[in-house]
Amino acid sequence: MTGNIPPDAVGRRILCNGEYGTVLYVGSVPPTAGIWLGVEWDNPQRGKHNGAHEGIQYFKCRHPTGGSFIRPNKANFGVDFISAVKKQYGLNGEEQDTENETATSLVIGRKTVERVGFDSIKEKQKQFSTLNDVSVDECAVSLAGPEEEIRKTCPDIRRINLSKNLLSSWKEVIAIACQVENLEIVNLSQNKMKFPATSLPASGAFCKLRVLALNQTGVTWAEVLLCATGWPTLEELYLASNEISVLQRPIDVLQTLKWLDLSDNQLTDGNQLQLIADLPSLERLILSNNGISSIYFPDVGFGRKTRMFPSLTHFVVNGNRIAEWSVINELDKLQSLQSFDCRNNPLMDTDKNIETLKQLIIAKIGQLKFLNKSQIFPEERKGAELDYRKTFGIDWLKAGGHQDPNKNRPSEEFLAAHPRFQLLCDKYGAPEDGELKKEQPFSLKHQLLSLTIKCPDKPDQKPIMKKLPESMTIQKVKGLLYRLLRIPGSELKLSYESSKMRGKEFELDNDLKPLQFYSIENEDCILVRW
Repeated sequence: MTGNIPPDAVGRRILCNGEYGTVLYVGSVPPTAGIWLGVEWDNPQRGKHNGAHEGIQYFKCRHPTGGSFIRPNKANFGVDFISAVKKQYGLNGEEQDTENETATSLVIGRKTVERVGFDSIKEKQKQFSTLNDVSVDECAVSLAGPEEEIRKTCPDIRRINLSKNLLSSWKEVIAIACQVENLEIVNLSQNKMKFPATSLPASGAFCKLRVLALNQTGVTWAEVLLCATGWPTLEELYLASNEISVLQRPIDVLQTLKWLDLSDNQLTDGNQLQLIADLPSLERLILSNNGISSIYFPDVGFGRKTRMFPSLTHFVVNGNRIAEWSVINELDKLQSLQSFDCRNNPLMDTDKNIETLKQLIIAKIGQLKFLNKSQIFPEERKGAELDYRKTFGIDWLKAGGHQDPNKNRPSEEFLAAHPRFQLLCDKYGAPEDGELKKEQPFSLKHQLLSLTIKCPDKPDQKPIMKKLPESMTIQKVKGLLYRLLRIPGSELKLSYESSKMRGKEFELDNDLKPLQFYSIENEDCILVRW
């Protein structure tokens, strides 16, 4: 009964009735006769016990019901790489039937391939030699196969999808890759593999690799760093759903990495990020669903740029536990940050209106160009910063702020909570007493504003006094002016002049925004042109 059991069966991955598992025991299980395989299943509901039978522990499982015994003939130990490619792409040793021979295209496996002289097995082999993209996901690939067979059969492969197969060790991946000289992209996700515990000898197997996906493989960050010595040109690395909770500082590895996905792990300690902050080329960092609540760059104080993450332009922390504005303040220290995603955090689930929260983040992170995948236009930034300056102006005065630069001494506590406030004062001028306002509860949506409507290019048109709700959109204001002035609303160009800043005009150029978005207040003047 041992004829179909590989000699290295323990540790190998298997497939049985659609369920994936790892063999942890081969041998007898008294009082039954014959050989059994002790298997730990990926899905613990498939198992029955933790590897014990009648008081004897044959193997151990991480889950109390993750294991069971099966007969060897029930286990599929998989196939080699080229066997899977031939099956997937139609080379199975037999000619296609006459009907297929006359077609202009044919479906082989799950691929539709344009016919290029598939008149014989020889022609098919020629076609395999030109393959650049190979997708053998869920094909039970477990081995590299006979030596040099991959190089002889598919010498031009550049991209391989090997996700959800039966690869059980990184050694087997190297055996495949060393035969693919131009390999640039490989997806190994959902292969629960054993990774090396010590540094690997020098190898050219991945010398041209740019993109590597190791999602749901069980790899640790320490194992990544050991393997990374063989990835000298890697630009994108995907490590989602690996239960990674601890990072280490990369030393002389991952220096070309531009994109790192660590989402759905267990990096709850935001200080761990400091260990990867010296990656010189890293532009995109994805940390969604990790349980992160704090982020801190301790090398500089507020108002200065950190040396950490020098190239980081895109930062994603969706689905974490960020609840404090101090985290947003820290992100302004990043010298290259342009795009920030922070949806589904407690900070975004407060009783404040989502638009108000968005404006606060824009005002706090000065160089941001995209927030939650929405572009931030210059007029939106101006409105957010002006409103921030007004909203927290009273707190600034109470903390020692003053319009006179010689008397302006805001407290350290205020500067820590509002590190960009002084910069905004330098940009727009210090807020005057009459310009300041207390932050109003957002429930006062329909507060009326007393406004003067003027037509500066039409001196014969008398000013009109109107009271408008601050929640009224620019589009509705244009509709009102159409009725008042009898001109087409679509042709109107609106701006406003603040009663506190005479001589300065601010465009109202987004029809979907409300008046309050532009920080319009009582006694301000709407200027109408057409």
